[in-house]
Amino acid sequence: MTPSPYAVILVYSTNHAMRIERLLNQQHIECKLIPVPRQLSSDCGVCVRFQRADREKIVNCLNGAGIEVQGIFEI
Repeated sequence: MTPSPYAVILVYSTNHAMRIERLLNQQHIECKLIPVPRQLSSDCGVCVRFQRADREKIVNCLNGAGIEVQGIFEI
């Protein structure tokens, strides 16, 4: 089985997810808001899906913007 090329950013609120999406779009990093995968959390909500290859750039963007996240997980 081929591993997924995606990872997700779990956040504390939908507002945080939308803020991250806007930040990444400004940096021309492809991402998408998706429902939180059930295997990661039983909470309802959205997370930000991105290409795993962009992980380092995204972590740098999040740190630079001071956005706190619950975690980054490969899916």
